[in-house]
Amino acid sequence: MARQATGQVIEPDGKQRSWALRFRAYGKRRFVSLGRPEDGWTRQRAEAELRHVLADVERGIWRPHAPEPVQAPAKVPTFHEFASEWLAAREPELAPKTVKDYTWALSYHLLPFFADYRLSQIDAELVDRYKAVKAREGKLCPAQINKTLKRLAQVLELAVDYGHLARNPAASKGGRRRLKEAKPQRSWVEPEQLMALIEAAPTGHRPILALLAGAGLRVGEACALDWRDVNLATGTLIVRVSKTDAGTSRQVDLPLGLADELRSHRAQAPEAGPDEPVFLSGVRNGKRSRQTPDNVARRIKTAIRRANESLCEVGIEPISERVSPHSLRRTYASVRAACGDDPVYIAEQLGHEDPTFTIRVYAKAAKRRARLSGEYLAAFTRALDWAEMGRNGDSPPFGPKAAEAQETVDSAP
Repeated sequence: MARQATGQVIEPDGKQRSWALRFRAYGKRRFVSLGRPEDGWTRQRAEAELRHVLADVERGIWRPHAPEPVQAPAKVPTFHEFASEWLAAREPELAPKTVKDYTWALSYHLLPFFADYRLSQIDAELVDRYKAVKAREGKLCPAQINKTLKRLAQVLELAVDYGHLARNPAASKGGRRRLKEAKPQRSWVEPEQLMALIEAAPTGHRPILALLAGAGLRVGEACALDWRDVNLATGTLIVRVSKTDAGTSRQVDLPLGLADELRSHRAQAPEAGPDEPVFLSGVRNGKRSRQTPDNVARRIKTAIRRANESLCEVGIEPISERVSPHSLRRTYASVRAACGDDPVYIAEQLGHEDPTFTIRVYAKAAKRRARLSGEYLAAFTRALDWAEMGRNGDSPPFGPKAAEAQETVDSAP
C-alpha cells in the first residue's frame, strides 16, 4: 500500500523569509516556497495550501514547478550575409546594368566597411562614420557616395521588415544622412550642336547617335532594336525592350532626317533579316554581334572631340565632355519642343509616365531660338529642319502645336 503523503508548514525566520511547505511526494522530499508575510501569507493560509497540495499528491495530479524554457535568441546575421542574400533574391528581376550598379556599391564600398558588423550593431553613428570615411578618401564624388548610401538604406529597410532593426539608420531624413551634392554642370547637346555631333560620328556609329538624338531612345533600347522593329515606309519604330513599363511596346515617330539616316544604314546591309540587329558592333567568325551600350558610350566621346573642332571654327560653344548617350534624350526633348510638339506627346515618345521633365525642358527650349543669332541660329535651324516630322513646309517651327503646348507650360505648377 502506498505511503500516505504528509508534510509540514515552515514559518519564516531569520534565514527563511517566506512561508514554505515541506512534504514528500512521489518518493522524494519536496520544498515549495509560498510567499512573504507582507504579501499576505499567514499560517492559516499556508496550512490550507498544504492540504490542497497533499490532496493533489494523493490524486497523482500534483506536479513540481518547472521554469519556462528559455529560448536562445536567434543569431542576428552580419551585413555581409544579409546583403548577399538581399542581392541574390533581387537579381532575377533586375536589369543587368542595375545588378552591376548594385554589385559595385556593395562589393567595392559597403562590404569593406560593414561586412563583419551584425545588423543590430549598425546605427546612425556608424552610417555617418562610413560617410565621413568615404569623403576623406576622395575617390568618390558626393553623388556617388550618396548612391552607396541609398543601396545601404535599401538593404537595411528589409532588415527592419524582418525585425533585425527597430528603424533604418541609413534612411535620409531631411538629407541628414547624405552629402551635399554640387549642382551638376550642363551635360547635354543643344540643338545648335546636334548636327556637328552627328556629322562627326565615327563611321558606322552615325546612325545610332542620330537615332538617340532623333528618336529619344535609351541606349539599351537602341541596341536591342531588330530590323523588324523599324518601319521605314511609315516612318515609325517599335521599342520592345525597355527599362520601364511605359517605355515597352511604344511606337516612336521618326523625323525625316533620321529616317534618311536609317535608310542609308539599311542599304549598307541589304542581306540582314528582320530578326537581325539594326546596329552591329562587328562581324566575327561569320556571326553578326549586336552593338553594346558601353561601346556606344566610348564612340560618342570620339564624336564629341571631332564635333568640338568644327564648332570652335564657327564660334559655337563646344559640347561638354560629360555628355553620354543618355544625355541625347534631353537633346531630343529640346529639339521636339523647339519644333512645337506638345509636351505630353514628347513624354510619350520618351517612354515617360510623368510629363514633368518634358514640361521643364520645354519651358527652356521653346524660348531658346528667339535668343540666338548668327551661326548659333543657323545651326539651330538646321537641326530643326533635320528633325522635321513632315508637317506643312509653310508652317513656322512654332506653329499651332507650339501654342497649345505653351498653354500647358504656362499652367504647369
